Amino acid sequence: MQPRNMSMSGVVDLAAVKAAQEAKSKAEQARAESARQGGGGAVSPVDLVIDVDEAGFESEVLQRSTEVPVVIDFWAEWCQPCKQLSPVLERLAVEYSGRFVLAKIDVDANQMLMQQFGVQGIPAVFAVVAGQALPLFQGAAPEQQIRETLDQLVQVAEQRFGLTGLVVDPDAESGPVPEAAPQIPAGPYDHLLEAAVRALDAGDFGGAVQAYKNVLSDDPGNTEAKLGLAQAELLHRVQGADPQQVRKAAAENPADGQAQIAAADLDLVGGHVEDAFGRLIDTVRLTAGEDRDAVRLRLLELFEVVGGDDPRVAAARRALARALF
Repeated sequence: MQPRNMSMSGVVDLAAVKAAQEAKSKAEQARAESARQGGGGAVSPVDLVIDVDEAGFESEVLQRSTEVPVVIDFWAEWCQPCKQLSPVLERLAVEYSGRFVLAKIDVDANQMLMQQFGVQGIPAVFAVVAGQALPLFQGAAPEQQIRETLDQLVQVAEQRFGLTGLVVDPDAESGPVPEAAPQIPAGPYDHLLEAAVRALDAGDFGGAVQAYKNVLSDDPGNTEAKLGLAQAELLHRVQGADPQQVRKAAAENPADGQAQIAAADLDLVGGHVEDAFGRLIDTVRLTAGEDRDAVRLRLLELFEVVGGDDPRVAAARRALARALF
């Protein structure tokens, strides 16, 4: 079976994804408007990034996690990768506008907390949701991976625990906190998007990937380009794959994350959406550490291909939350 003949019809709903993004944007605008109008309990942006020690851990992390997810950044002054990661996390804490709070813990001064969380190396990032701790990632991860992890965390917190976050007052005196990246109006990208579609139709998946990346380099929030890139990368991955060999390897190695990822890609390209999701969720339960994280991240990518408001995605997100917790 040649990838160029595989149809994504019925799998990708571009209009639905755009609608979901617009709904999310409107909800965020409503929360900001509530804060500007003096909504009760609003916090300032500076309150979204806090330094935590052992004495304040219970009140500032455990108790706070009952109303908002708390992301913990284990760091040290001598750690160079920490100096790369921490500013990104601080900026995203402000950008996510109350969807999570960032707690920074200096491991040199708080070794007991480091031991309690089983931190083996830094930087290490954990989350606490409703009093429950879970590891997120270790090392200075790429920003896109961090965003995907945070999106999943926020989704789990909302769906399973009903935590919708804090209301942030953007006009409060907040001091020198990191600023969210300004929203730049989208430019005239129609010709680039059309070139990407032509490349897809011709089976030039590498060319389509690059065309979508060209759009996103100037307009990172372009929904159509994000969706197209996820689709093109999926088709590029399966190009030239031997379906029989891929499925044989997956059947013989149910706990092999990479084997299951390859089979899930084929499942999705073939239109077997629920099979692809179910395969990776089962693999999450069977794996740990970096293997588990790789499976989870691929599942998030497949969610992007299908579309966030698809009921199969919603059901899979709930199942993934159960597998993670």
